[in-house]
Amino acid sequence: MTRTGGQLLVDSLVGLGATQAFGVPGESYLAVLDALHDSPLTLTLTRHEGGAGFMAAAYGKLTGQPGICMVTRGPGATNASIGVHTALQDSAPMILFVGQIGRDMREREAFQELDYRAVFGTMAKWATEIDSADRIPEVLARAWRTAISGRPGPVVIALPEDMLTDETTAEPLGPIAPTSRPLADRATIDDIAARLRRAERPLVLVGGGGWSDADRTALNAWVSGAGIPALAAFRFHDLLDHHDARFCGVAGVGMTPQVKSLITQADVILALGVRFGEMTTDGYTLFDIPSPAQEVIHVHVSDRELGKILQPALAVHAHPAEVIAALPGSLSSAAAWKEGARAGYLDSLTAPDQPGTLDMRAVVQVLQDRLDGDAILTNGAGNFAVWTNRFFQFGPGQRLLAPQSGSMGYGVPAAIAAKIAHPARQVVCVAGDGDFQMTGAELGAARQAGAAPVFLVVNNGTYGTIRMHQERTYPGRVSGTELWNPDFVALAHAYGMSGEAVTDTAAFAPALDRALAAPNGAVIELMLGPQALTPGATLDQITAAAQE
Repeated sequence: MTRTGGQLLVDSLVGLGATQAFGVPGESYLAVLDALHDSPLTLTLTRHEGGAGFMAAAYGKLTGQPGICMVTRGPGATNASIGVHTALQDSAPMILFVGQIGRDMREREAFQELDYRAVFGTMAKWATEIDSADRIPEVLARAWRTAISGRPGPVVIALPEDMLTDETTAEPLGPIAPTSRPLADRATIDDIAARLRRAERPLVLVGGGGWSDADRTALNAWVSGAGIPALAAFRFHDLLDHHDARFCGVAGVGMTPQVKSLITQADVILALGVRFGEMTTDGYTLFDIPSPAQEVIHVHVSDRELGKILQPALAVHAHPAEVIAALPGSLSSAAAWKEGARAGYLDSLTAPDQPGTLDMRAVVQVLQDRLDGDAILTNGAGNFAVWTNRFFQFGPGQRLLAPQSGSMGYGVPAAIAAKIAHPARQVVCVAGDGDFQMTGAELGAARQAGAAPVFLVVNNGTYGTIRMHQERTYPGRVSGTELWNPDFVALAHAYGMSGEAVTDTAAFAPALDRALAAPNGAVIELMLGPQALTPGATLDQITAAAQE
């Protein structure tokens, strides 16, 4: 059968199992858009390529299958690059397809020309360009496997416009057999178990991508039985059941003194899937680098992560879930250590009353009480996120989509992607007022796709995180951090969604109930009040409990 390159690409994606893509149309890949017309592969149209990139990254993180993003050349690709960077730092599988100039125009600085290997070389696992339609199945097969294997991540493929209209007799791809996961040998497993058994202050630190639902279930069963206190790495809260007696907190932004103490006082740390990023290590201060005082057992599916930041006592190239499956179920009898670790976490869940009429700690408690056991929470970046990241206790079936890259604007597209992937599940995005406005136009994408998340817009009239640091460093000299905001409720109504403003704590619970029942999604504007703009320490007061 003869197909165009565009048809072959789409047929191959369908054969691989792709059902969903996100993107902004462009004349550079019209042949692909034409092929999508008769395809079961759904393209969710976004209002900006950055939103499409975020959706694909979040979809990959949530499902474990590559999130597919399609954009045009030049500005389309550079706009989408924020999603590629986010997928990289989140270890999330993603494939970005970029329409490219014709092959006969290369290296002339043609209209919107870019060298995609150069532009994306440091933020993607692989960046390439397809020169021949005959090679589409070959390149796509490699891209798909690269995105999901080892440490998952993004791949970028440039598609020359004229290549997509070439005809080819190459056959489309079918499903690809999964790559087997690296295993640790029996001697290594026994070594890990022995080190944990003799430890007086053992600790488990869990993070990274590539954990399936079954892996998370097995991880939590092992953590519960092993008797070892466990921490989740920055923005991988949902890997662990926070209600389990072994869960002791999160190593990330707003890290409590109790969590820092657990890491520095531990004598043996089993690090599962962690890449020892800046936030998880509190700016690389919790470990002596390159030789930590703690006896670190680092287990990672990618050998390139072992020894990259610190030199572990035992480096194990294996998938963490496979190691967990091989380890004994009970490994520690350090009762006082583990009981103290859990008590410290429970103490950290209390917070003093907040200034103003709306208490964000109480808002989080309402979410805790009202949301289903399989609810999905999303957020972008800002001080507002510390409330749910610090105080919401994730159950084993709940998920968090939040960017390790600290990208503002991620939460809104992530919520839309999550609702598209799981229409029946509750999806709630927590966004700051500045954060929301970076991708708020994607409410149009949500309505067009029939996705109905709930968006909580925490409005303090400022870029709060930057303002907080500004007040500390240059007190009384506010510059570039105050925001003039639209009427978020009216904006929700303009998009055909429910919308209401909440100014006091008691009004939030009924507002949330109405929002969760809204057929087209909802926006709740949480008004923190004018005190959020007062110079001095007020912003610190607003987030004090979350930053202590």
